This record gives sequence, C-alpha cells and structure tokens, in this order.
Amino acid sequence: MEENKKKFKCHKISDGVVEGEAIVSKDDIMFYLIDPTTGVMIEPSHDIEGKSMANKILIFPSGKGSSVVQADGLYQLNQRGNAPKAMIIKYPETVLVSSAIIMEIPMVDDVEEEFYDVVKDGDMVRVDADNGIVEIL
Repeated sequence: MEENKKKFKCHKISDGVVEGEAIVSKDDIMFYLIDPTTGVMIEPSHDIEGKSMANKILIFPSGKGSSVVQADGLYQLNQRGNAPKAMIIKYPETVLVSSAIIMEIPMVDDVEEEFYDVVKDGDMVRVDADNGIVEIL
C-alpha cells in the first residue's frame, strides 16, 4: 500500500514559513467570537468551540461576519500573541487576506483537495507559503 502523500501544492496569499500543530475547523470562523486572551473559540455550537487556535496552524473554510469584526478580532488575537501561526483557508475573502498580510501571518489557499481528507487536529504541519507547499510532518 502506498504511503499517504505528505506534501501538497498551494497558492501563497501572505508570505512566510512556519511549523505548528494543526487545528481543523469545518465551520467558517468569526474571529470576533474567539477570546483574545486565550485564543479559544467561544461561539456556541461551533465545531472547535472550547479549543484554542493560539499559535497553531488554523485550517478552515472561510471567515464570516462583517469586515470590521473580522479584522478587529484577528488584530486583538495578534496583539496578545494568540493569533494563529498560519492560516490555510479554502475560500479567502478580502478582509482576512489583507489582515493576514498586514499582521504578517502566513496564509495560503488553493491547497490540493486530498490535504483536507487526511489532515486532522494535532498533526504537525509546515506551511511554506513562499514556495507554495503545505506539508504534514
């Protein structure tokens, strides 16, 4: 049996190369509903409710909510050192793209679909936005 593929091509949105623990959300994320002092999702019934994204590789479909609360929520996390180390997003939107660039948080999209089938919470992931590669370590 062939070993699962570990490297996946992606598209760079915001520069950077980081490694960290993955946190995977199937739900869209409103950054304003994350506690900035802990990085913990406080939105009721969210699939990562009660989990922290602080200094992790956040894998999620898209953002939700108004642009002001998205940018401010991410900014508040970043100011307290609790923002994600990197973001892997399926459906990027302007406000999150510009926020990631301004806050120097590596962000990629257009990752090969197989990645989403194999990555899970707790995996160590390397995001090399500069070279367009996401790797499960």
